[in-house]
Amino acid sequence: MNKVYSYLGLARRAGKVVSGEQAVVGAVKRGQVRLVLISQDASSNTYRKFSALAQNHNVRYVIYGEKDLYGQALGQSSRSIVGVLDRNFADVIQAHIKEPVE
Repeated sequence: MNKVYSYLGLARRAGKVVSGEQAVVGAVKRGQVRLVLISQDASSNTYRKFSALAQNHNVRYVIYGEKDLYGQALGQSSRSIVGVLDRNFADVIQAHIKEPVE
């Protein structure tokens, strides 16, 4: 498992991550999310929905990883969408992803 997933696991243990569609939508709308991670194997509908949501709320987002690996890193089932709540975790995770999308 690479460093991005390791940092996601640390962020989860610190309570600085939300995952799953409804949780991420709510947190983005409340202004809590600093970075949205969309898995590369998410559906096109999920991609459209969350890239638009992030852009509308001025939240950074990246397309990275696989939903099974997100689930493993978070100790949960597969997740297509992960929201990072902490700015420091978001910055470190984005720094380890080669090509961020803003």
